[in-house]
Amino acid sequence: MKVILIVLLVLSGLTTFGQQALHIYGGKGHDVYLGCLNCDNYNANSVWNAYGTYGSRYNAKSIWNSYGDYGSEYSSTSPFNPYAGDPPVVVDKDGGFYGYFTVNEYNDKRANFKLALTIYKFYDLIRDDVAKWYDKIFR
Repeated sequence: MKVILIVLLVLSGLTTFGQQALHIYGGKGHDVYLGCLNCDNYNANSVWNAYGTYGSRYNAKSIWNSYGDYGSEYSSTSPFNPYAGDPPVVVDKDGGFYGYFTVNEYNDKRANFKLALTIYKFYDLIRDDVAKWYDKIFR
């Protein structure tokens, strides 16, 4: 019960940045598209679409794939490896930079908006049930 209360308190102040879609790009040159971070769960490019490329916990291009290059806690290109040398970046459609998508708190260019911070904190739980977490965060 205590964990649920903490989660609800953290999630209560989240924003989806209005209509501005935020996209994740990974790989050493940040040239691999990893999905839309704040698009709804019906969007084919959304990391919240559990049946889509970027929301599936089994797809190689999904941040939720704990065995993939972009979701493993051991990969140098994963947001969930605190020592990653090449974590993904978050940008908008115009190329506006929102920061590196990384759990590394010491990265001075880390994306620190509320949605990113929530994902950093709960990613291991989110990957188990993306749809449930989408509802908690956005509804």
